[in-house]
Amino acid sequence: MKTTFLRAKKRLAAKLQNPRLLNISFNTLRHWKATTEYHKTKDLIHVQEVLGHKNIEITRGYIYIEKALYKDAKNDNFHTKVAKNQEEIVQLLDAGFDYILEKDGLAYFRKRK
Repeated sequence: MKTTFLRAKKRLAAKLQNPRLLNISFNTLRHWKATTEYHKTKDLIHVQEVLGHKNIEITRGYIYIEKALYKDAKNDNFHTKVAKNQEEIVQLLDAGFDYILEKDGLAYFRKRK
């Protein structure tokens, strides 16, 4: 698998005429995955589970990378929905919305854009 990865990396670097691609390693891909997962979910525990870290402090390092990469991104916006009955609640949960609170008989949900 390592040999296949190295060959593919060399071919791609030559084809795109970008020698920086030779610096990519499996660890680079792991860091990229962790950073993008944290950016999408803002859930450090989720990233810790994805990476298999035992210590949350190791995972916490990805927050700083994410903040540096996405400092100008407006991705902290949410889609919000309000459910009036149990059927609407089930539909929103199935669509990936998170429950926030209930007020005046209405259930409020949100999901990252």
